Amino acid sequence: MTYLPNILFLLTLSLGIGYFAKNIRRVIRNIKLGQEVKVSGSAAQRWKNVLLIALGQSKMVVRPVSGMMHIIVYLGFVIINLEVLEIIIDGVLGTHRVFSFMGEFYGFLIGSFELLAVLVLIAVIVFWLRRNALKIKRFWKPEMKGWPKKDADFILYFEMVLMTLFLIMNATDGHFQEMNNGNIISQYVAGWFSSYSENSLHLIERTAWWLHIIGILVFLNYLYFSKHLHILLAFPNVYFGKLTAPGKFQNLESVTNEVKLMMDPTADPYATPAEGSETPVKFGASDVMDLSRIQLLNAYTCTECGRCTSECPANQTGKKLSPRKIMMDTRDRLEEVGRNIDKNGTFQSDGKQLLDDYISREELWACTTCNACVEACPVSIDPLSIIMDMRQYLVMEQSAAPNELNVIMTNIENNAAPWPFNQMDRANWINES
Repeated sequence: MTYLPNILFLLTLSLGIGYFAKNIRRVIRNIKLGQEVKVSGSAAQRWKNVLLIALGQSKMVVRPVSGMMHIIVYLGFVIINLEVLEIIIDGVLGTHRVFSFMGEFYGFLIGSFELLAVLVLIAVIVFWLRRNALKIKRFWKPEMKGWPKKDADFILYFEMVLMTLFLIMNATDGHFQEMNNGNIISQYVAGWFSSYSENSLHLIERTAWWLHIIGILVFLNYLYFSKHLHILLAFPNVYFGKLTAPGKFQNLESVTNEVKLMMDPTADPYATPAEGSETPVKFGASDVMDLSRIQLLNAYTCTECGRCTSECPANQTGKKLSPRKIMMDTRDRLEEVGRNIDKNGTFQSDGKQLLDDYISREELWACTTCNACVEACPVSIDPLSIIMDMRQYLVMEQSAAPNELNVIMTNIENNAAPWPFNQMDRANWINES
């Protein structure tokens, strides 16, 4: 019977990690439903971006207050959970604070963890107040109702509980308190339990210990259902982020060649197309399977922080477009497709698609292509690329551009300029007195 706690711990750990691995495989499967793209550019620059943007949080501190608090929560949560390694070893071997042999260094580590736990608690409370008391505008946009709103609060409650359990676990650990090494915060919390018996303190410590590790495993598996999947995906997403100038759009080689043929009468229309310039089966994107794998990775990485939407000039002027909603809709549709595959083995047409069923044409054409959303995103997400691909589908597959755009394209075709003036009259302004 002495091994029962160890067996229960191994079983809990195996179930938690196993379910997490299953969901991560599902995420990878869903992302691979997208079109494969070649990643070009300097690998060194990509790794530099990972260090600066994903790990260093360089784009977060553009807004100093929320940025610094996010760094505290991020670093605090990651560093504190280094103690999970000790918890796992203790749980498997039946030991207690197995790393305490490190002496003063151990005390330094645990003391740092306790201080960070308090800072995380303060930051999380401030975040909750910003969302629910101050009601900052970007957190109360129409797309943030229902589950997205609850999800943001749930994760804050999770962090509050885990940090509190960590401090209680240390405060009620008699052996740890007697060591007087690293208990810089918990020694004061221990005073709250001074009237409890030794057995009661041990029971509280063991309960907090178990709830702490179970809470971490629950949190780990909650990530799949939450916007906080970005904790893991921010790193690959930043690595595969765009390296070219933000305003540079990708041209279809097949279309470029057609234009060249129209402008060059000596060109051979029967020449073998260059590699990669073959006419695609479908222009643009109407559903998630038409998007690239990087775009689908973007959708899963979206933090729903709303920085993109708060910077969007179309949104600021009352237009329906919200870049955050574009990413949320893409992820929701991808999840729906994934469930379809889980149920049927392969995707069976459900009569839906990303265009119209999730993202309206009004939203797509409200975009000014200014790249403000791309620049604002703290984890290198590119909502504009999805908007442009869906616009391309509307124009090239459905001839469904707005009338204003059709007039401009007709003028360019007939007059080689967007204005309704004959080419012969374009230089008349020179002769005006």
